[in-house]
Amino acid sequence: MNIYEAIRKDHDIQRNLLDKLVDTSGDTKTRKDLFKELRKELTLHANAEERHFYKPLIPTDKMQDHARHGIAEHHEIDELVEQLEKTEMDSSAWLKIAKDLKHKVEHHLEDEEHSFFQLSGKVFSEKQKEELATKYNGYMQEHR
Repeated sequence: MNIYEAIRKDHDIQRNLLDKLVDTSGDTKTRKDLFKELRKELTLHANAEERHFYKPLIPTDKMQDHARHGIAEHHEIDELVEQLEKTEMDSSAWLKIAKDLKHKVEHHLEDEEHSFFQLSGKVFSEKQKEELATKYNGYMQEHR
C-alpha cells in the first residue's frame, strides 16, 4: 500500500460519515454518534496527514505552497467542527453548518485526490510512498 491508497481509504470513511450526518435531523442519538465519530476521524486524519504526508513535502519548493494550503484547509475544517459543537443540534443552523462542513471537506478531498496526489507523486519515490503509508497507517491504528 502507498500513502495515496492509505489516505483515500480514510477519505472514503469521511465521505460516508458526512453523507449520513447531513441526512440526520434533530438532537438525536444518531446525529450525536455520527458527529462524534466524524469529529474523531477528521482530527486523526488531519494529524496523520500533516505528519506523514504534508510535512515531508514542505521542504520541496514545488510542493511547499500546496502543503501549506492543505494544512490551512484542515484548520478551516476544524473551525466548522467547532461551530457545530457550539450550535444546538436541533436548530436549522446546525444542519446548515454541517452541510458547509461536508462541502468544505469534500472540496479538500477532491483537491488532494485530483491534483495534490499527482504533483506529490513526482516528488516521492515508490519506496517513500510505501514508508509514508506504513507510518500514516500506524498512526491511525494507534489513535483510533
